[in-house]
Formats: sequence, structure tokens, C-alpha cells
Amino acid sequence: MSRSRAALRALTPVALLISLTACAGSPGSVQDTAAGDPAPAPGFPYTVTNCGVSNTYQAPPRRAVTMNQHATELMLALGLGDRVVGTAYLDDAVLPAYKPAYDKIKVLAEEYPSKEILLGADPDFVYGGYASAFDKAQGRDRAGLATAGINSRLNVEYCTEGKVGLDQLKTEITEVARTFGVPDRGAKLIEDEQRRIDAVAARVKDRPRPTVFAYDSGEATASTSGGNGVGNEIISLAGGTNVFADLDDTFGDVAWEKVIERGPEVVLIYDYGGTTVEAKKQRLLNDPALAEVPAVKNRRFVVLPLSSAVLGVRVADAVEALGGQLHPNPA
Repeated sequence: MSRSRAALRALTPVALLISLTACAGSPGSVQDTAAGDPAPAPGFPYTVTNCGVSNTYQAPPRRAVTMNQHATELMLALGLGDRVVGTAYLDDAVLPAYKPAYDKIKVLAEEYPSKEILLGADPDFVYGGYASAFDKAQGRDRAGLATAGINSRLNVEYCTEGKVGLDQLKTEITEVARTFGVPDRGAKLIEDEQRRIDAVAARVKDRPRPTVFAYDSGEATASTSGGNGVGNEIISLAGGTNVFADLDDTFGDVAWEKVIERGPEVVLIYDYGGTTVEAKKQRLLNDPALAEVPAVKNRRFVVLPLSSAVLGVRVADAVEALGGQLHPNPA
């Protein structure tokens, strides 16, 4: 798939099991406290500026719609499934730990819902993982939603200037948890992610760092992870070096000649959609021009689900899974 998703939408992972406490704070509408209860919810009002849009919440949202898998899974990791009235757009399977909660949520569309279906869910909050969730041409832009009285959030990976890493992950988790009145859950989730990532980083820090080409998709050109997305950070934390870290984008298209020139030692295949991992391997193996690329010549392929290569609760899963594949033997 072409990565106009760099502007638009721009592992088999270990399930993230978090012990969550009961919901903190009183539920209420986005702009008003519950009828007959003038007292604000604990920790509210709360004002947050996200990707240039400022919202003030008088109480936690009650009726959220999540669009894109990593937005959905973050809500579920925070124990907020009961606040989600609709969801849309999976790239691959939901983590097993979240599937029981996910199965209780109405799926509005296989990909993005129309404006009419979205509004029909009567949301007070819409959470998008990719910029394409808020496509103005489709009537889902954030300004239009605000006019309809609906607050919104875009994952900060798609409005961060420069590189995205663990600081942005902390921001995303902290602000979503704070918006929904469960800051302690956010803090626990961040602590767990950091602990697991630190363990991998310590294990691989003195190991040789193989060069890695992330292959998302592409025939005439290759769609790959650039240096600005969290995918680049995941490769680094797992003990590798992204050969296209100098690409000034989250995802971007590069010429196959550049792949050949940079001679990666490992190909990281992103698994999602209708094209299987095996089909992607064969595309590389059957291209005579790539025959002398070390990763292809040595058939050194590693795999992560696409949903693990974006800013969300799978970052620690991704670092663990990729670290184990790049450095399978103990130091």
C-alpha cells in the first residue's frame, strides 16, 4: 500500500497485561457536569492542547469513538472500554488481552465511517490514530466536529516536529488518561512500558547493531519507516540501525536503488492487510536486482505487525519482539 499514509495513516507481540483499578472520577459529558450535580469531577476542568487544537473538559467524555487500532488499544489498555461507543479501522488482530473488551464495542466501519455513521453514534469525543481519521473532504475534520459539539484527539505522532520517541509515547498516554479522569492508570502503563523497554535495551546494548530496512509495501518503489516515526525508535531500542533513519518522514517511499545502495543486513516486514508476509518475502527474493543485498541473499527476515510500529501501547511489545529477532541468542 502506498504511504500517502505518511500524511494520511501518515508484532506477533506479547500481550500487554496491565492490572487496572476501578474507574477514577465521575463520568460526565464533555462540556457539562451531570444534570443535577453541579460539582466538577475530580481533576476537572482540564484543558489540553493537542496538535494545535485546544479543548477544555469539564468532566471525562462518556461516548468516545476510536478510529485506528492504536487509538482503540490505548483506550482498552486504560480500562476505558465502557466509554467507547464505536470503533473503526483495524490493521490486524486486536491483542488477545483486549479482545473481550473490544468484542463488546460496536464496529462502525471496516475502514473509516462516513460522517453520517460517525455522527449517528452520538459521540462526545473522537480519537484518531492517523491524520486521515480527520479527513476534511469526508466531513470528519476536527473543526467540523467541534462545531457539532464533539471534542477530538489526534495521536501526537502525526503532529510532532522531528523525531518521535518515548517522550511522545508518555505524552500520548498521560493526556488520554488525564482526559478520561484516570491519570493513575496512565502512570502505571507508562511505568510498565518503560520497564520492559529498559530491559531489552540493557540486553542488547553491547551487541553488534545490524542495519535494518523496514519494508511496509511497494512494487515500483518501497514504502519504509523514516527517521521521524516511532518505528525508527523501535528499531534502535531493539538493537538495530534503520538504514533510512535520514528520511525526514514517519513513512515514505524510496527507490529500490537506494535499498540496494544501503545494503541492509536485515529486512523488517510489516504484517497487515491483504498481502501476506510470505508474499512480501517472495517479492524481495524474486527480484534479481536485490539478489546481492545481504538481507535478501542471507534470507534474514524479521516481522512485526504494522499496529506495533506506530505510537501506542504496543511499543514495549514491539521492542521485545524485534529485539528477540535481531538478537536471538543471549549476550
